[in-house]
Amino acid sequence: MLTFAKSLELVRIAQQNDWVVFIIIGCLFLYVFMLLSLQRDSSVREFLMQKFPDSSNNFLSWMIVSVVFCLAFATFLSQYIPVVPKSISNLSLFGYELNKFGFTVAVLAGFYFIKNMLSYIFFAGTGAIKKWDLFYFTVSKFYFCISIIIIVLCVMSYFYPDAELKRLPFYFIGFLLMFVFKQFYYLFHKNDIMPQKWYYKFLYICTLQIVPVLVLWKVLFF
Repeated sequence: MLTFAKSLELVRIAQQNDWVVFIIIGCLFLYVFMLLSLQRDSSVREFLMQKFPDSSNNFLSWMIVSVVFCLAFATFLSQYIPVVPKSISNLSLFGYELNKFGFTVAVLAGFYFIKNMLSYIFFAGTGAIKKWDLFYFTVSKFYFCISIIIIVLCVMSYFYPDAELKRLPFYFIGFLLMFVFKQFYYLFHKNDIMPQKWYYKFLYICTLQIVPVLVLWKVLFF
């Protein structure tokens, strides 16, 4: 029996995570490019403390932060996706089909694109369209910090997996606290990025924050 166990241990195939390394390096490269080029050779601290009147290339910076966040978050989440839906896996292009990572990236990209479009419509419909530029300028700082944290979690999860099951409850609680903190960040930030009326703020939190996350959870995990 011991001999059989040893033989099983010898033929065990190590998981290849080179693709994770490439994604992390690509994400860090995008941030270096953003800070050095778009943000005029700013440090991370200068970028986070930057005031709106002194900022530049805000839209491009927001796009880069969004891309990095989606890639990093998809890398982290894809390992927990149970299966790719049959309707998606049946779709192929030149013989290639989406794996768990590709499926997660596609879902997150579509999710945040639709969410941002609805947020723009919400700001326009509530008479707060003048705050839109200030909104994505402020939000990009939040997602920049979150994406850095997620990159660190990717390294821990893929390259130090020994205690991964024990870490899962902490991941869940951490993301839940992060989501709650984001609502307070939006509501009480000194830049005053939300519409003035309290019921518009409540409507935004319910319809464009809480409900979309529940939909995303259902699409990915059910």
